[in-house]
Amino acid sequence: MDIIHAVKTLPRLAGPALAQRLRVMPAVVVTGARQAGKSTLAEHLVGGARRYHSLDDFDVLDAARRDPEALVGGSEPVTLDEVQREPGLLSAVKRAIDRDRKPGRFLLTGSANLLLMRGVSESLAGRASYLTLWPMTRREQRGLGRAGRWDELLATPESEWRALLAAGDGDAEDWRALARQGGFPTPAVELAAPAERAIWFDGYVRTYLERDLLDLAAISALPDFRRLMRAACLRLGQLVNQTELGRDTSLPQPTVHRWLNLLETSYLLVRLPAYAVNRTKRLIKTPKMYWGDTGVALHLAGTEPGGAHLENLVLQDLLAWRDARVERAELGYWRTSTGEEVDFVIESGRGLLPIEVKAASRPRLADCAHLRTFRAEYGKQARAGLLLHTGNMLEWMAPDVLAAPWWKVL
Repeated sequence: MDIIHAVKTLPRLAGPALAQRLRVMPAVVVTGARQAGKSTLAEHLVGGARRYHSLDDFDVLDAARRDPEALVGGSEPVTLDEVQREPGLLSAVKRAIDRDRKPGRFLLTGSANLLLMRGVSESLAGRASYLTLWPMTRREQRGLGRAGRWDELLATPESEWRALLAAGDGDAEDWRALARQGGFPTPAVELAAPAERAIWFDGYVRTYLERDLLDLAAISALPDFRRLMRAACLRLGQLVNQTELGRDTSLPQPTVHRWLNLLETSYLLVRLPAYAVNRTKRLIKTPKMYWGDTGVALHLAGTEPGGAHLENLVLQDLLAWRDARVERAELGYWRTSTGEEVDFVIESGRGLLPIEVKAASRPRLADCAHLRTFRAEYGKQARAGLLLHTGNMLEWMAPDVLAAPWWKVL
């Protein structure tokens, strides 16, 4: 594909994280949505000599089913691309690792979350490190190989945040254009015309429905599944309500539940959990629903970008940042029983960072209210609040809330 030649020189945020894991573990599994750039990363951005086999090649797929030892044997490091097409291959990988635990022996990629797939019987527990490759961040698309400035904000005293962001390299940009193109390398980097992107997105959705989905589950009612995808895209940023989705799409609730799980397994749907000090409550509380890529979401919904899509852009950047880190961070949203809500909460070893996103060029003092309520609730655990907006103002709107243009951070 042309995209391999166009994107191979653009560094990816996950590149250093992948190299670090290959130096430690015998196997590294890179998962993510189809066309997120996993093959490019595995084949062109990983140093050293490696045998490369893609299970998208029918001959390789047949060999994986008939004689998997031929693919995984030998002393040379091996890359196996799209391994979800034959989950049984992991058994051969497990046996090979048990014979020789040399770091970096296997690099496996897959377009579905192998940890969630029913067909995966071998967990590779203790043998593999898992890394998720999300669509390209804004800074990756610009050739910087980075996500937003979350690490810098977490490591910097709040009193220095304004100076930090004022001295940054961000330039004003139309967030709606970024939302329309999304983060998949081809539409984001290669295609400039909206009509060309529409053709690409249509082909992407058709490939997912007519091929990738069948690798995960036997679904015959593809029009119904596409209708559910569209309904989910129209509910970005809302609490997941399977009963309402079923009513809107004339589908039974158990079917909605099963199909949403498939979308999440494929990295198209993102369920953002609620934040609570009690981790058990996080599992009980209703998650919010976002999409893995705003370009696909807007294509499916047939709508113009709105505030939820700006939230989704921020979340996509946060997910890419979180999953490329060695030091784990948690992401969630915060909501009280009385309806007070903060869009995102980063939980890390440096405390809690609450973030509110407003698709407005002139934020108001009232926009700070829920951030301040969150800080009052969690006291010294909480950092100052960050209010991201679409204007140019970079000011402290309250003693503990900094208003910043979204492009100064992302």
